[in-house]
Amino acid sequence: MITQAILPVAGLGTRFLPWTKAVPKELLPIGNQPIIALLVDECLSVGITDICFVISKGKELIPQYFFADPALEAILRKKGKGDLLSQLKRYDAVNIHVVYQEEQLGDGHAILQAKDWVESDTVAVLFGDDLIVGPENGLQQLKRGFDRIGDDEAAVLCLENIPRDLTPQYGIADVIPDDTDDALNRVRGLVEKPRPEDAPSTLAVVGKYLIPRSTFDILPSVGASHGGEIRLIDALIAQMNDIPIFGYQFTGTRLDTGRPEGYKEAVRVLG
Repeated sequence: MITQAILPVAGLGTRFLPWTKAVPKELLPIGNQPIIALLVDECLSVGITDICFVISKGKELIPQYFFADPALEAILRKKGKGDLLSQLKRYDAVNIHVVYQEEQLGDGHAILQAKDWVESDTVAVLFGDDLIVGPENGLQQLKRGFDRIGDDEAAVLCLENIPRDLTPQYGIADVIPDDTDDALNRVRGLVEKPRPEDAPSTLAVVGKYLIPRSTFDILPSVGASHGGEIRLIDALIAQMNDIPIFGYQFTGTRLDTGRPEGYKEAVRVLG
């Protein structure tokens, strides 16, 4: 059963400077809500209400957005602004936990900061930049694949078919084709940021995962790589022969809000 999610949002957001000097990138608005609220809503859509934010110093406004504000609620109640009040209270059932990533030492290092908090057999990990727009969000699709596998030790990675010249920007999955399901396939290999001519496929791992609790035990032992960073993909490579790892090629459109042009597109589509 998946009851917990980790949202690593400790990055500095340098592409959005000088705005992010004062306001975390994850609080940039899309319509009348910030990017981070869309990711929390994604967790809620599959029944996850136990959420851990991995933040850096100065990004405390992110969890603050989800905390109750009784004084403001009282004012809205007094003024009869029920619609606004219901929007504020929609996160009352969410249990927010916060841990700090003191140094930017990779995505694996980020989620490792939440190791002592993890209790769920399987944990959702949603990185802050990727939104998937379609009939189902990304986490709903991953969970459907996970439920079909029926193994609590399985990992499920979100995959997108990308142009081959972009493989140096992503982790790339080598999968075993499944004639019964074009979306869900067993992963037989993972390569971090290969050159186009070396890439085993064009299936890129994008920012949503379901990982077993055992991955947190592996992370400290994989060591630093790829520029001195601890990478989640290295832990999954180390577990390749021990746990079933699947890739789910999502349906819909991925919006990368980590780039100004991607954020602009997200505002156009969702704003």
